[in-house]
Amino acid sequence: MDVYLNWAILLFEVVLAVVCCLGNALVIWAVWTCRALRQPALCFIAALAVADFLVGSVTIPLEGVVGFHFNTSFYGCLFMCCVFTLVEVASVLLLLAIAVDRYLRVLIPLLYKSTVTQKRSWIVVALCWFTAAVLSFIPMFGWNNQKTLNGTTSGNSIIKCSFFTVIPTSYLVNFIFLSCFLPPLAIMIGLYSYIFLTTRRQLRAQIANDSTINYHREHKLASSLALVLVLFIVCWLPLFFMVTIRFYCKNINVTSSVIDVGVLLSHCNSAINPIVYAFKIPKIKETFIKLWLRLSQKQSKPNDAIKNENSNKNNPEKNTAVTSSTVSESVV
Repeated sequence: MDVYLNWAILLFEVVLAVVCCLGNALVIWAVWTCRALRQPALCFIAALAVADFLVGSVTIPLEGVVGFHFNTSFYGCLFMCCVFTLVEVASVLLLLAIAVDRYLRVLIPLLYKSTVTQKRSWIVVALCWFTAAVLSFIPMFGWNNQKTLNGTTSGNSIIKCSFFTVIPTSYLVNFIFLSCFLPPLAIMIGLYSYIFLTTRRQLRAQIANDSTINYHREHKLASSLALVLVLFIVCWLPLFFMVTIRFYCKNINVTSSVIDVGVLLSHCNSAINPIVYAFKIPKIKETFIKLWLRLSQKQSKPNDAIKNENSNKNNPEKNTAVTSSTVSESVV
């Protein structure tokens, strides 16, 4: 049964990898090419799309390789496993940056544009990735299972590569989950609660002016981004709960197959996000529609040319008549 489940998970992971790459590549392309989308909030969304793209292009293929438990050096296996953690930590920090950006948009609406510029937004994105890299690669500097593997494993020793073989569960639970996941999550919930309360209070005032329209727009955008956060929580919390139960409750058997299902659910989040952007964020939706219309028009033009060519071949008498009339007109 476990063999069939593993193959089913592998096939689904391949589909997820393709969907992640295509969907998030479209989001990155939309933000990069459309100047109307080059706003601070959408810069963060583009950076989050990059993280989701890396899930499909790097994380899933590497996890597939690690899943076969091939022989490699200890630190080679450890490096690949740290990359898995990097994308998740970067996603959390980018989601926190998006929440702070929306909070500032509501807190200081008049000073927002001068305070939160595009340049500063990209600096924050770079800091998020740098911080994620530092936190994720801590096991490379000592917090790993090297000493617990038969007590004699060195960095050059050949082992069967597996995530929990080289990454200690204490690092995942106590550091990543309890320190790097839950606190930012609590902060984000508090920020979005403030945003919704503020925008609703302003909208209930029913003052027909530009500020009311702006608050209505911010409320809709915050709702869309809050949905992205909710989906992230739904997709990632089960995996963290499984690992936490496995670490603290030794009498409860959490099998590797169950962990694999949790990992698969976490990858689903990266495939769902572009769909949310396309349906919930109007500017990205408009850009996707324009792209679709442009591609459909390019495809229709060659088809029309082929149809005209075929019709000319099927009507030689018409072509001869046209040619003779043209010759007669030139003689006259």
